[in-house]
Amino acid sequence: MTTPHRDGHDPLSTEPPRQGDFDPSVLEAGVDRILALFRTLHAEGSLPPVLSTATPGAVAAQIPLTAPATAESLDAILADVEQIIVPGITHWHHPAFFAYFANSSSVPSLLGELLTSGLNANAMLWVTSPAATELEQRVLEWLWTAMGLPDARDWFGIITDTASMSTLLAIAAAREAAGFDVRRKGLAGRADLPVLRVYCSEHTHSSVDKACITLGIGTDNVVKIPVDDDFRMRVDALEAAIAADRAAGMLPLAIVATVGTTSTSSIDPVPAIADLCARESIWLHVDAAYAGVMGIAPEFRWVLNGVERADSMVTNPHKWLFTTMDCSAFWTRHQDVLRNAFSLVAEYLVTGRDSEVVNYMDYGVQLGRRFRALKLWMVMRAFGTDGLAARLRDHCAMAREFAAQVETDPSWTLSAPVPFSLVCFRYAPAGVSDADADLRNAQMLAAVNAAGRVYLSHTKLHGRFVLRLAIGNILTTREHVQLAWDELQRVAG
Repeated sequence: MTTPHRDGHDPLSTEPPRQGDFDPSVLEAGVDRILALFRTLHAEGSLPPVLSTATPGAVAAQIPLTAPATAESLDAILADVEQIIVPGITHWHHPAFFAYFANSSSVPSLLGELLTSGLNANAMLWVTSPAATELEQRVLEWLWTAMGLPDARDWFGIITDTASMSTLLAIAAAREAAGFDVRRKGLAGRADLPVLRVYCSEHTHSSVDKACITLGIGTDNVVKIPVDDDFRMRVDALEAAIAADRAAGMLPLAIVATVGTTSTSSIDPVPAIADLCARESIWLHVDAAYAGVMGIAPEFRWVLNGVERADSMVTNPHKWLFTTMDCSAFWTRHQDVLRNAFSLVAEYLVTGRDSEVVNYMDYGVQLGRRFRALKLWMVMRAFGTDGLAARLRDHCAMAREFAAQVETDPSWTLSAPVPFSLVCFRYAPAGVSDADADLRNAQMLAAVNAAGRVYLSHTKLHGRFVLRLAIGNILTTREHVQLAWDELQRVAG
């Protein structure tokens, strides 16, 4: 028999102390602080700098080296969030965020994310949360159909975290479809296994390389196909590369075509690539992570021509559909192939419903899965497809207006076509060499971003340093786009 402490607490009791347990008043106060942070990005008069001004190590220096032994109040923790963490955040939700491709969170998505955290569902098996699985299946049918693509029921959809994971799933499925039983025998030391090759354009996202690293294919076997003057994959060069590889005894495994490349938002000729894949029996994956959602606007559905003939496809609602990170929508016409690539059911995961339902753990690397479908469902309902299309159109219109300003100023030049909401351009006044202009553009980008009023990024096209302005934030207005142009003019002066 143990003797209780003088405070009445038994030192060997299994009952933990109550600090940190659920307290509705503390939770409400915390939500109020979260909303206060969210409001700052909606209030024009008090916008924070877009780009964090933190220097390397500055945030870590304010955080103790070890965790506290005794409980701290949530008020103190939230105060540190405001004082330590928020200054070290680059605000992707800022209306003047024009770098990379924006990911902004709308109010319905924010609510969906809060509900997801509150429900804390694990969507690994149907039985572990039936609503999570069935809503995911239905909302992906909604999105597929909203983009103008046919026969949603013929495609199997799954929500992953990012397009990088979706592309990895696609190439893994292509490898499974090739019939070499890699999941059991592996790749190493096999005389019966030819060198596997994956093809994409020289402007395709780096996630293709990472997928091939992860899957044991190797970056040497990612064949980068040259592009035309509009930065689209050249089908003649693709066909020649495939023929050369076959002649060398290699196996063309998959082709990744892009609808909206990262550098320029160019659109590979998917119909022609689909013809080639059909002739050559090669898996076609379409990376429409950025621009696929443009199909929601009927006049832009041409950008997805040929996608219905692909084997797999990805688009990211968290990029340009006002859905909180992270949410990547992946589809394949070959549900059984994807399942064969990944399904591994331990005894403790067997249920009496497995033959009747979808268990999403069977279709990817992860076992545990977040309930990501809830926020996408709420966004699509709250805006409606017409409302989403109107916002996408407006972003594209703003980009064309910005491009027109670039074209009318003799000191500036467009560097790529503007099919969507991305503008690639550079400062190139007469009499300045390309090399000097490269340096000047890099300096101007650094100066604009350091000022904190807007945030832009860059790329290289034809070896030259090019600025990128990508419009995709739900809060962005024409005034913010004009501010970006004014800031560029200021530093160019």
